[in-house]
Amino acid sequence: MIRERKSKKERRAERDQAMLRYTKQRQRNLLAKSGVHEFIVVLDHMKAGFNVAKIFRSAEAFGAHEVHLVNIGPFDPAPGKGAFKKVPARFFDNFDQSYRELTKRGYQIVKLEGGCKRLLTNFRMDSKIAFVLGHEEWGHSFKEEDYPEILSVSIPQFGQVESLNVSVAASIVMYEYVRQHQGPV
Repeated sequence: MIRERKSKKERRAERDQAMLRYTKQRQRNLLAKSGVHEFIVVLDHMKAGFNVAKIFRSAEAFGAHEVHLVNIGPFDPAPGKGAFKKVPARFFDNFDQSYRELTKRGYQIVKLEGGCKRLLTNFRMDSKIAFVLGHEEWGHSFKEEDYPEILSVSIPQFGQVESLNVSVAASIVMYEYVRQHQGPV
């Protein structure tokens, strides 16, 4: 099957529609309620596309307290199937703002980092924990030496691919949190 390329006008109209959906959802997000768990997901300067909305969907499913969006532009909330209006979103211009907020509130902060020795499956999580997920290509926006108290954990992998999709990795850490803390039944 041959697909025709969309014209600039069609692509612009799609972007405008996505922006309109984002603006409406951002207003609705003001009414969002925290989930049953205390964990927070920090999305550190990710691409504003498909993964952000998918992570909101998983955050809603696993009962996240909130999601921090660090230097992330407008995105289409549609792939999240309505989760963006249900999970509180906090917007930050840079990682340090989110970091200061989390430490002031007593959160343990953990970043996902492929290949590190501390495995998620052997790591006992605090009930108040924030999971930092970096950009899909470039990783985290901050220098490790500037935040030495942030722990690194990796998801055990046995295949030959370098890493998991970031929305899949986010779902795995949220599931492991719920497994360890046995959320409400």
